[in-house]
Amino acid sequence: QVQMVESGGGLVQAGGSLRLSCVASGSIFNAMGWYRQAPGKQRELVATITNGGSRNYAESVKGRFTISRDYAKNTVYLQMNSLKPEDTAVYYCNAERESTRQLYWGQGTQVTVSS
Repeated sequence: QVQMVESGGGLVQAGGSLRLSCVASGSIFNAMGWYRQAPGKQRELVATITNGGSRNYAESVKGRFTISRDYAKNTVYLQMNSLKPEDTAVYYCNAERESTRQLYWGQGTQVTVSS
């Protein structure tokens, strides 16, 4: 059974930093990533990382956020620096199961950036 457990959200002032973690268990995964959804908006991609280590970022977070992965622990991280109020959202981790290509989602973690 696949499980995705996120942690690390919270309240931070503008300019601050947070680190999100997501542990995936129950399978082997290809790409993993982070998405976010702000109130009244659609869920959007933040960053992804493949099995080979290739990274992709939304333009709005380039230079401020860094995605990384511990393959042995099936864990993906999102280091968020220079946070802005517009980064406020629920952040979801995502992983693609290698055998079926099915996507799995975490429960979401709230990130709130105050001005």
